[in-house]
Amino acid sequence: MKLTIVAATGGIGRHLLEQAVAAGHDVTAVVRNPANLTERGGRVRVVVADLAAPDPDALASAVDGRDAVLSGLGPRRPRAEAGITSRGTRALVAAMRTTGVRRLVVVSAAPIGTVPSPGRPNPPRHDPGDGFLMRHLGSRIARVAFSAHYADLALMEDLVRDSGLDWTISRPPRLTDKPLTGVYRTAYEQNLRGGSRVSRADVAHHMLRVLEQPGTAGRTIGIAD
Repeated sequence: MKLTIVAATGGIGRHLLEQAVAAGHDVTAVVRNPANLTERGGRVRVVVADLAAPDPDALASAVDGRDAVLSGLGPRRPRAEAGITSRGTRALVAAMRTTGVRRLVVVSAAPIGTVPSPGRPNPPRHDPGDGFLMRHLGSRIARVAFSAHYADLALMEDLVRDSGLDWTISRPPRLTDKPLTGVYRTAYEQNLRGGSRVSRADVAHHMLRVLEQPGTAGRTIGIAD
């Protein structure tokens, strides 16, 4: 497939890039700093773009003619860069509409189902997949600690849902740097009971896998070990 990977040097993006290249896909990598790329040479086309202040023309050239776009966009320092995910995603969606590319897969976070947003001002108090501790302690602590970041992710999800594209949203819990296993649990429209963590490599693996699953379009998917 012809794929564009956004934020290809980030925590999940670098795994997306490595796995996509290993699988033989034709890959365009959108990066802020190409010096940080883990995959080089003729196997990857590189487009330099700063998603904090997106260039519409650069993004359009990055997605034009692609079969799908996968975004690992997110702040490297959540408390310092809140807002980058929604700004970058808004520009990305516009570029995809302009070029006629329809398939989009993005990464969000497990607590976002209970975070208010302009499009969902009254979300449920609890995610149906969360157990007692997560409902009454874990999610509350996380929302306080990362309130601006989670608000940005909730707005990003609004933009994706309202895009008119064939989108999938991945919602992992705490991310780890453990190696790829390809073994994890998923659930539509909810988190996983007892699922407190998952590796970035496995999240990337699942994001690539859903491209071959048409039924995942228009769905939010929880993922965890």
